[in-house]
Amino acid sequence: MNNLSALREHMPMPDPSFPIKIHPRHTEKMEVGATLFCHHWHEHIEFLYFVSGEATIECGSVPFTFRAGDLCVVNSNELHYGISRSEDLSYYAMIVDISLLNSHASDAVEKKFITPIMQNRLLFQNRITDDPRVAACILAINEELASKTIGYELSVKSHLYQLLTLLVRHYAATAHEQDEYRARLKELERLAPVFAYIDEHAQEKLTVQQLAGLAGLSRFHFSRVFKQVTDKSLVEYVNLVRINKSESLLRDRHRTISEIALAAGFSDIYYFSRMFKKLKNVSPSEWRNGDR
Repeated sequence: MNNLSALREHMPMPDPSFPIKIHPRHTEKMEVGATLFCHHWHEHIEFLYFVSGEATIECGSVPFTFRAGDLCVVNSNELHYGISRSEDLSYYAMIVDISLLNSHASDAVEKKFITPIMQNRLLFQNRITDDPRVAACILAINEELASKTIGYELSVKSHLYQLLTLLVRHYAATAHEQDEYRARLKELERLAPVFAYIDEHAQEKLTVQQLAGLAGLSRFHFSRVFKQVTDKSLVEYVNLVRINKSESLLRDRHRTISEIALAAGFSDIYYFSRMFKKLKNVSPSEWRNGDR
């Protein structure tokens, strides 16, 4: 996985001896179309539990729509990306280092479940909906971590075991899904330097030939693999990165829309405005003024 280090998001834990954390749920009004997080991956498994509103989360190259009560499972080392689809979006993000459940002795639980999960030999479906048992586990873990009442570590681990039991029994990925995941992961290794370069040099002119060279592929093979992994053409992906970067730039009212378009990598303000409207459903000026 070293070739994917450019895309890796480091996940320091508040307590390294108890590696689990939950980001507090969003309570402020969200911007429709706002980027929740850019394309990235990490070694830990992540659970996104949606309390209200709607969001699109892309896991691998597959986009899923999530609403209140849904759970998104991001498998270890899975590239993911998210955007808000409603102003009232609210969700918890729980990141877990599964080594938290390691046994000192190599027992049946360790061999059959924990180690396979850590090694990506046991994967879970990305979208889980209408399962109150799963929701109860997530909310119980959140309450325990928030209160930290004596013995909370025991309770958290017990709920984690219950959550994994439900996932293993009802939401394990099929053999076909697991094969597809591993194939995508292999291609991601090739494209990792390309993603990193695009993110760092998005404002510059980028060509297929240039980026294909970073991946060590021919132009034709590169375009095919890129589309397969991201479900987007190179132009579509670069535009998405540039538009996402322009979100924060638009908050600077000392800069004109033309200056922001140029800073984001667009030489044509009209093309920038058209792409922004297409991806965010509002114009750049409406986004800046909060007219959504």
